[in-house]
Amino acid sequence: MRQLGLLVLATVLGVAAWWWFTREMPRREQERAVAAEAAARRAEQANSLYRWRDANGVLQVTEQPPEGRHYERISRTPGDGIEVRGDRD
Repeated sequence: MRQLGLLVLATVLGVAAWWWFTREMPRREQERAVAAEAAARRAEQANSLYRWRDANGVLQVTEQPPEGRHYERISRTPGDGIEVRGDRD
């Protein structure tokens, strides 16, 4: 009788472990990945400035992107070295 109880207990534990590794673990990993992506997006936005020209052609640099206008997102922190780009106004 005791062996039957141990066999049932081992079976229940095996099924619980199978369920955990096939259902819960992938779901939790996906939740962590989504949270990490959202945190990275927030950090990137906090480190960004937006460069654009107003209706008079005056260059503006703001913390929020303008609505309905073309803009370029630039980083607040400079990169290492010298950056040379000929496509900027």
